[in-house]
Order: sequence, then C-alpha cells, then structure tokens
Amino acid sequence: MGDPPRVAAILSTYHLRSHADVIVGKFIRGFPTDEGLRPPRTQVVSLYIDQFHDNDVGREVAARHGIRLCRSIPEALTLGGAGLAVDGVLSIAEQGDYADNEKGQQLYPRRHFFEQISGVIAAAGHPVPVFSDKHLATEWPDARWMYDRARALGIPLMAGSSNPLLWRDPWLEHDVGVELEDALVISYGHIEAYGYHAAEALQAMVERRRGGETGLHAVQCLQGEAVWQAARDGRWSRELADAAIAVVAKTHEPEGSLEDNWDRPVAFLLEYADGLRATVLHLDSYTGYIRGRSYAARVAGEIQATGMHGMSTQPFSHFSYLALNVEQMIVTGRAQIPVERTLLVTGAMAALMDSAHQGQVRMATPHLDIAYQPFTQPPIRPTRPRPMGASLVPFDG
Repeated sequence: MGDPPRVAAILSTYHLRSHADVIVGKFIRGFPTDEGLRPPRTQVVSLYIDQFHDNDVGREVAARHGIRLCRSIPEALTLGGAGLAVDGVLSIAEQGDYADNEKGQQLYPRRHFFEQISGVIAAAGHPVPVFSDKHLATEWPDARWMYDRARALGIPLMAGSSNPLLWRDPWLEHDVGVELEDALVISYGHIEAYGYHAAEALQAMVERRRGGETGLHAVQCLQGEAVWQAARDGRWSRELADAAIAVVAKTHEPEGSLEDNWDRPVAFLLEYADGLRATVLHLDSYTGYIRGRSYAARVAGEIQATGMHGMSTQPFSHFSYLALNVEQMIVTGRAQIPVERTLLVTGAMAALMDSAHQGQVRMATPHLDIAYQPFTQPPIRPTRPRPMGASLVPFDG
C-alpha cells in the first residue's frame, strides 16, 4: 500500500475548540461521521504554530503523536531538509491575537501563510494540494493574488467554510440548472466572521442555477432600520425570511413581529450579474432568538426551505465533512469543491465590509465577474437530517 501521504499543518494558534483543533485533530485521530469513525488516510508529520497562548494544546498534541513541531513554515514543508517533503498542506489562520482594522476585520495572516507555502512549492518545482481555511484573505487583492498564484503553480487549492456541508433538514439540494427567482439565508453572529459562513452557504445553493455562476454586479450592507425599510421597498423578501425562520433552530418561540425579535439587524444584498438577487439576513446571536442558519428560495413560484445544522460541542463533526473533502483532495490531487466559490464570496465580503464602513453605500463589483460551474459529483457530506452515531461521540483529538 505504501506510506500514507504526508501532511504539514500551518496554524495561527492551537487551542481546544479552535479551527486547528477541530480540523487537524480529525486528520490525526479520525473523522467522526454519521456512519462511524473514519480512519485517516494521510499522516500529519509537522506542525507550525504562529502563536502559543496560555491555553495551547498544540505542543502536547505534537508530542503525543510524534509530530515534528517546527519553528518556521519552510521547515514544516521541508521537514528540515533541502526541499519539499510533504504531499499536502493545511493552512489554518483562524483565531489568535491579531489586530482588527478600522472595518472590524481581524487581520489573520492567510496570505502570508500562503506566500510561504507557495514559495517552497515553487522552489521544489512540483505542486502539492493546499487547503486554506475559510475566506482566502481580508482584502480582495490578497485573495486574487492567492488564487492566481495557485493557478500559475498548478497547486490544487481548496478553501472555505464548513457550512455548505452542514446537515440539512428537510433535505434540499437544487438540481443543476434550477430556475431560481430569489434566495435568502438567515444567520447570526459577528458580521464578518459569521457573515462569511452564511454567504458561502448561500453561494453553495445559488451557484446551481441555470447557466452556473457568472459573478456579482454589486453588493450592499444595510444595518438597523435600513434593513426593514429595504424589505418594505421590496429589496428582500419577507416571505422567504418567514420560510427560513420556520425551519431554523430558535432559543425561544418569538412573539410579535420580525422587527421585535431582531436586535441590530444586518442585511447583505447581493446583485448577481445574471439578474438574480439574494440576501443574507443576519442578527446578533447574543440578543436574538436564532441559533443556526437556514435557507429559502423561490423556484417556479414555490418557496423551498431547509435548516442548516452544525454542532456547537465536541466533536464538531460538521468539520469532519469539510476535512474529509480536503483529505480526498490530498489523496487524489483534485479539489472536491470549486475554489472559485470561495474567491467570489471572499470578494463579496470585502466589498460588504467596505459598504458598511462607508455608510451602507451600494458597492459596484465589476472585479467579481467570476464565472464557474457547480460540482456535478457531490462532495462528501452528511446524508441524514441531523447528526447521529459517531458524529455525536466526543473524542480527544
């Protein structure tokens, strides 16, 4: 059978419940799924951790599992030798002590990590697959540079959120070529960090419309009373919002109007190049009643909706399905999910944060003319409506 493919993990920080923990831990110990614990087909051989904090577990994990703890990104990829010595890379720059900018975006070193990784790969002269967690970068030029650099070097690249791979209840997956009239996602939490998850969950659904993805024409981020005024003006659908709320998890049954239950509302208004309009309706999770995400769309005059369910406790098995698709890419050399989806949503989020910072103005996005086709072979993902079996069994990763 030969030795399993070797994986380097490049991490901003490593503590319990961090993205490093819930992704790398599964590559080390196995992937809890509804059908059982799936053993890893790769071997994590090196860790680079950018910041060690008081609650660090990375050093303990490395020692326990015989993983090389490295002082630099090049060392993690070369294992201290003269050239590239791994078959795949996990780049996870999420969490850690990094500055916020004036727009409220935390400046994680995603591009910096990828510059180092791609530099070693370029010097080696042969590409290996790379996964970059969540959005590609804070700013659009950095994201575009990463995408172009990967293409120039022939690097199989995956990125993005676990949210397109959440459990769906009731099951809903649009057929490729669906005639979508409009679409909406209900979400909660920090406007950028969690708004990104919601926007990518939305994109994973709407990219399946007739003609495939053609890009975004403009975006706008509304907040407060402007959100409700936009509904009254017909800029987003209350019917879709009601349908999405009906299938989402709630902390309590709401009384009164939608406005009565939504503190500090945010709406992302997305205008696609082919005329589709879609919305992310977002609220502060600490003062509202929504706990989860859901999606609704109008197809041939009929409203379809699904709840999107993850896990807020160990073993965070929705990350298993993301990690299994990354593992499949490392084993086969082929990305399971189009990175163009993440590139488009990264650009949308950057423009939406600019919109919010500049007084909720509409932002034209001619640079987001990103066309691609959705997958036809489904990625690895849950098939049940809710987590079950090994997905529910905590383990120490």
